[in-house]
Amino acid sequence: METAENAAPAAVIVAIDGPSGTGKSSTSKAVAAQLGLSYLDTGAQYRAITWWMVHNGIDLTDPGAIADAAGKPGIVSGTDPLAPTITVDGADVSGPIRTTEVTSKVSAVSAVPEVRTRITELQRWIAESAEKGIVVEGRDIGTTVLPDADLKIFLTASPEARAARRSGELKGADVKATQEALIKRDAADSSRKTSPLAKADDAVEVDTTELTLQQVIECVVTLVEEKRAEK
Repeated sequence: METAENAAPAAVIVAIDGPSGTGKSSTSKAVAAQLGLSYLDTGAQYRAITWWMVHNGIDLTDPGAIADAAGKPGIVSGTDPLAPTITVDGADVSGPIRTTEVTSKVSAVSAVPEVRTRITELQRWIAESAEKGIVVEGRDIGTTVLPDADLKIFLTASPEARAARRSGELKGADVKATQEALIKRDAADSSRKTSPLAKADDAVEVDTTELTLQQVIECVVTLVEEKRAEK
């Protein structure tokens, strides 16, 4: 018989949103691993469907063509934070989805309502199936995908800090060009009609500009542990 002392921690659904370069992925994976939660990179799913469309010659200037193809690829996301995976029709695409070509086209594909409906349904199913709880990171998780998440966090950082981090990830990338690309993508994602990038009214905002990754992780872990204690 479980007592209060040895009872398993309460399952929590944590939504972490924010623009590129704020530390979402690194923070989300580390928090999930530290607390024994599943992890879902929703951006990888949009990258995966974009990669499939590029690979299959879909006209990405035609929203109708994108909509017609939205239901075709089989996308499967592994939720182990220590080794997250993403496959399309059984093929590992974790590398190919990070190319510059996919990055430059993902906003156009993800703006199509039929794509967002398909991927949102998949994301909700994964989150609801996570028995021990899950950390879900993206751009519209707290506002659209999981509006009833137990904890919503919105990560921000200055454009300069974000560009420096992202160019560090993309070896040899030009910081100025990276910053311009990030600002352009932010504008596209924030202004799209369907599920724009936005902070949920009840989200906790964490500015990571002056924080180390470890400090951000510790901050989020504390927030999750406090939420668990409330349940």
